[in-house]
Formats: sequence, structure tokens, C-alpha cells
Amino acid sequence: MNLQLNDKVVLVTGGAKGIGAAIVRALAEESAVPVILDRDAEAANALHSELRAKGMPSHVHVTELGSPVNCEDAVRQILKRTKRLDALVNNAGVNDGVGLENGNPEQFVRSLERNLFHYYNLAHFALPALKQAGGSIVNIASKTAVTGQGGTSGYVAAKGAILGLTREWAAELAPCGVRVNAVVPAEVMTPLYRQWLDSFSNPEEKLKSINAKIPLGHRMTTAEEIASTVVFLISGKATHTTGQHLFVDGGYVHLDRALS
Repeated sequence: MNLQLNDKVVLVTGGAKGIGAAIVRALAEESAVPVILDRDAEAANALHSELRAKGMPSHVHVTELGSPVNCEDAVRQILKRTKRLDALVNNAGVNDGVGLENGNPEQFVRSLERNLFHYYNLAHFALPALKQAGGSIVNIASKTAVTGQGGTSGYVAAKGAILGLTREWAAELAPCGVRVNAVVPAEVMTPLYRQWLDSFSNPEEKLKSINAKIPLGHRMTTAEEIASTVVFLISGKATHTTGQHLFVDGGYVHLDRALS
């Protein structure tokens, strides 16, 4: 299937590792031009070099996304190089464990800065280019927005807001021809997830208990499976899809856990 992504410029935040890196690779394989936006210069440049060795174009921009100034500068610098922007994938974030009891108001606000504010800031500053391209936005959310988790109020508040903003932006931007959708992962083995798993006394037993709750295949979703859905939503094959929350989770959220 031709996804009609040839030479389309796609900005991917948190694009150097985990789900972001899988999205970048999937875009490159479809002949798009991914822009890897990440604070980890080493990982971002390593992925850029990997793609370049395969003859696949990409760009790198290294920055912290915590301030609107950095977000604005990132979009400006990227457009200076690429001259266009066809899609934005808001992906960067971290489940930082800022809870109601194990946190405080200042930490809660900082969690929102890490996980939510840059979604708005980048969309705001990229919007003129996205309008010109008739492009799209894909927001990466989390199952915690609808299931809760416990002990991570900041992250859950951010991800819940992201689902709300997806519908809000889809409504606002429909007259401009800009589509906005969200992809909602549940259990995906990323470096950060592995780090969390290793914090348990018996990581493999914990992993076994998690897998048992996933109805389809009793296994975790791969980053590549998330990436495939993201790339489809950006593509010319999804031109009438907007305002959607797509759960790519093996049925984790919506299927009866008795199926496990």
C-alpha cells in the first residue's frame, strides 16, 4: 500500500528512543523525512546516522521542551532547514510518579510541563506550516488517562488533557483541513518501561502478571505496532479520520479482563 508519504516532513518529539524512535524508523521506511526532536543528543544523532547509512534522509534538533521559547525556536529552526512541515507527532513525556500523596503542588506543575505543555506549544507554533501543508497532528497519550494507575497524578492529568485537546483541536482545525488524532498505548516495552520494571524485586514475575492481563496474545504491544498506527494516521490513506482516540493495546483497556 502506498501511504503517500514521500518527502513529507514529520516532526517527532522524543524521537530518539522507544516509541518515538520506532515512529521515526517507520516514517523513514515510507520515504518520509522524519525530524528527530529530543534532548538526548547522543541517541538522536545515533538514530540519524543509522538512517543516513541506509540512504534515508532525516534531521535532528536537540533541545529541552520545557519552555515555550525552546518550542518556538525548535519549530523556527526546523522550518529554516526543511521549508515545510506536514505533520507533528507529540510523543515526548515520562511517567514521573508525581502522585497526590507522594508529590506536592510544585512537582505537579513541573510534571505538566514535562508531559503536557509542550504538546500545546509545539502545535501552536507549528500550526501555520501545518495549515499550509494541509497536514495533521498525532498525539501520543496513555491508557492511564482512562484507567488511572495510582501514584502518578501529574502524568495522568497530562494524558487526560491530551485526549481532550485532541478532540478540541480536531474540531477547531477541521475547517483548515488539519486532522488531529491520538494513539493510546497501554503496555509497551520501552527503555523507560524496562527501567520501571527493573525497580521490582522480581521483574520477570511482574512482567508475567502484566502480560496475563492483556487479552490479545498475552503479550505487550511492540513499539513498532504503535508506530504503524501513527504512520497510517499521518498518511494519505487516513484523510477522513480526525478526532479519534485509537487504542493500540491488545484489548487491554476495553476488553473484559476475564478474557485473560
